[in-house]
Amino acid sequence: MDIKPHDDHIYIEALLKNDSKVLSTLYAKFSPKIVGYIKNNSGDEDAAQDIIQETLVTIYHQAKEKKFILTCPFDAYFFLLCKRRWLNELKKRGNNRVTIIDDITSISEEQEQQVEETEIFEQQHQLFELKFKELGEKCQELLKATFKIKSMEEVADFLGVTYGYARKKKSQCMGKLTQLVKNSNEFNQLKAY
Repeated sequence: MDIKPHDDHIYIEALLKNDSKVLSTLYAKFSPKIVGYIKNNSGDEDAAQDIIQETLVTIYHQAKEKKFILTCPFDAYFFLLCKRRWLNELKKRGNNRVTIIDDITSISEEQEQQVEETEIFEQQHQLFELKFKELGEKCQELLKATFKIKSMEEVADFLGVTYGYARKKKSQCMGKLTQLVKNSNEFNQLKAY
């Protein structure tokens, strides 16, 4: 089944290519609504810009790693992601007395689904980062090298170890990382989705 990208998929491609012209258009077109929303809900310009940046970084990573295809209008998808991120931020800060001013806009099932996919991707990414930090220093160093350098021969040279050792150690480290992730409560919650 072929997924037909929405015309707004150009914004996803612009993120991947770092196309400054299209990215400027994206900012001009979509950020005022988000800034307005955050300012109306206990935030300021700086907080809004942070939320926009973090959300774009998440979308970029998802597009790069998972070949994400946007099938709904970017406006609604992006706004909903930023809005939820901001509400989570307020929750973390313990702003329980915040009144959320919401213009209830109709959200299609497709938009909701795309937003959920991105949020789950982000949670998986954060869980991976968290568990990665629990690995020993040598494992972290080896795995970071394999993320940057594709050839295991070059990784072994870079770390000053034999090719056989580098491969075996990578396998052990990945196994340990996988176990740390799978044994975490967050992983089981994400699996439920």
